[in-house]
Amino acid sequence: MAMADVACSSEQTGTGRRRFSPLLTIEQVASRTGLTKRTLRYYEELGLLRPTGRSDGNYRLYSEDDVERVERIKELRDLLGFSLAEIRAFLEADDEREQLREAFRQESDVEARLAQLERCDTLIQRQLQLIEQKITGLEQLRSSLQARLDRHAQRRAELLQQRSSLDK
Repeated sequence: MAMADVACSSEQTGTGRRRFSPLLTIEQVASRTGLTKRTLRYYEELGLLRPTGRSDGNYRLYSEDDVERVERIKELRDLLGFSLAEIRAFLEADDEREQLREAFRQESDVEARLAQLERCDTLIQRQLQLIEQKITGLEQLRSSLQARLDRHAQRRAELLQQRSSLDK
């Protein structure tokens, strides 16, 4: 029996209860996410991904949370076109917000809780700024392409008019 079949991770659900799920090997994560094992290792080298643990044979083991993180990386890379540095910044903000969320749940001092909310807002604003930069760049690209289409339509109309006057 493979180590991943017996190893489990404990993850907190949205309701506060803990769920136990088997840990996955790098091969299983690669298969589920459509990435190569090499890419997963590279993401680990860059600090984007940290396996939950290691087996007795020192093989990487991943939790469902790790798989969700890989999917998030893919989304940021493929859908939004983020660079790996931008992805790192985005995920670091996510990680810090998660730590603040845990601290907020345990904190009873109102001033401390307000400060934690302020910090979360700052992190979210930073993430929004990254997204806004991408949107601005995409809008500029869209405008440039639309302007080309408009010029082509104008040239086409001129050529069609020229052709019709030659036909007469």
